[in-house]
Amino acid sequence: MKKFILLTTVLAMLASCGSNDRGELTGVQGKKWHPEKPYGMELIPGGAFIMGKADDDLAGVQDAPAKTVTVRSFYMDATEITNSEYRQFVNWVRDSIVRMKLAVLADEIGKIPDDGGIGEFAFKDADTANMSVYEKYMFQNYTGLGPTGYEGRKLNKDVDLIFDTAEYPDEWYAEVMDTMYLPLEASYNGQRTWDVNKFKFQYSYMDIQEAAKNRGIKREDAIVKEEIKIYPDTTVWIRDFAYSYNEPMHNDYFWHDAYGDYPVVGITWQQAKAFCEWRTINKNSYQKSRKGAAMVNTFRLPSEAEWEYAARGGLQAATYPWGGPYTKSDRGCFMANFKPVRGDYAADQALYTVEAKSYEPNDYNLYNMSGNVSEWVNASYDPSSYEYTSSINPSVNDRDNKRKIVRGGSWKDVAYFLQVSSRDYEYADSARSYIGFRTVQDYMGTQVTKNGN
Repeated sequence: MKKFILLTTVLAMLASCGSNDRGELTGVQGKKWHPEKPYGMELIPGGAFIMGKADDDLAGVQDAPAKTVTVRSFYMDATEITNSEYRQFVNWVRDSIVRMKLAVLADEIGKIPDDGGIGEFAFKDADTANMSVYEKYMFQNYTGLGPTGYEGRKLNKDVDLIFDTAEYPDEWYAEVMDTMYLPLEASYNGQRTWDVNKFKFQYSYMDIQEAAKNRGIKREDAIVKEEIKIYPDTTVWIRDFAYSYNEPMHNDYFWHDAYGDYPVVGITWQQAKAFCEWRTINKNSYQKSRKGAAMVNTFRLPSEAEWEYAARGGLQAATYPWGGPYTKSDRGCFMANFKPVRGDYAADQALYTVEAKSYEPNDYNLYNMSGNVSEWVNASYDPSSYEYTSSINPSVNDRDNKRKIVRGGSWKDVAYFLQVSSRDYEYADSARSYIGFRTVQDYMGTQVTKNGN
């Protein structure tokens, strides 16, 4: 017993050595937090607003009765996600798949970096000499446990991929690259194009709602795994408009640099969600490379309430982001890109979409919250959802309801759909030439608030 008391006393003395708390309850002192505004985003200060139709429901839909709700602070993209930004996602997925295929083949034929050729793209753990203790432990205990046996192995991203066929280092490299293109019989005009069906993004997330409702569920059973084809459906330009010549948009809109700053379209709701997951992974991979840098919050689609609150720009009971009730300025210029006159798409100086940073932003410095392209939000459509949602951070997203909300109206819509309170929907697996998206990120902290004015 004496030995136990002595040991406890020694441990207590050791624990207090080097501490400056003088035995007081001071809390764990972490690093000082400095919020960093994400690139290309604007801070939307939380607050209360009247959500829903504040004026006549001319269409008689009656799915948006006015109610006062409150949302927390968040960051939102100043513009819709552009073709250029989405291409960064597509290229990242493509390059990751190519690197994985190269590493797997190098592993199968026993090549290591010193061998050159495809060996330069071998897994980093192909040579265990320079691995840390932790990396060796993970390699020895977890390699081979996944479906393919290659899960968790680190790709070598220090070597640039080679896309010029004249510079392929060996036949093994050529064999891998050949699998990423359409077969010769599917090519024409002497051009081989990427097989976009190979561009699949895999990710996993925890279904917090399910875990919270079912307390007995195991953690691993609440983890959802997804695999999504991420290439935009460029055929939407043809399918959305029968008896209309839109082949140039199908051929060039996504890939050509002339449209780099235009909003991406042909994206399903699932693809928009996948983009958000990738953006989080991409940013946090960079944060990990910076010693001591904090991980960032998840990028996601906005809730319906967040979208409407941001679109209003602090204006209560406004019809449009600029106020209203008119769609023209005092100088007679249209305030957004939409279909202002029957059959006359070009009356607002635009035939299809316009660059994402066009027209005047609203008071939160957000562009094209009305018009240009409609935007996916993280909500399922229920005509009566306003009747039962919470008044704080309202959100309705039923996994079994495939009708997902789109907001803001587009270049092909009439003014009614541009109203910040108008609701519309499309099915989650559908892609359209007039639907895009923008992302949000939660603000860390609660001190930034603003009452509606």
